[in-house]
Amino acid sequence: MSQYRLEQESGIQHGSMQCIMNGRNKTVTLSTVIMLARGFNMPLTEFLDDEVFRSEDLEVEK
Repeated sequence: MSQYRLEQESGIQHGSMQCIMNGRNKTVTLSTVIMLARGFNMPLTEFLDDEVFRSEDLEVEK
C-alpha cells in the first residue's frame, strides 16, 4: 500500500504521516494508532499483535 493510499484510507493528514514515517514524531497517540489500523483495514488487536509492540525498548510515558 502506498503512503498516499494509507493517508486516504486512515484519514491521517499528509504532514502528520510524513512525521510518523520519517521518525520525527516520537509520540503517536492511541487515536492515531486506531486510525492506522483502520487504514490497513485491520482490527486493532491484529495491528498491535506485532513484534515491534513487544519490544523491551518501547518507550512509555508515565
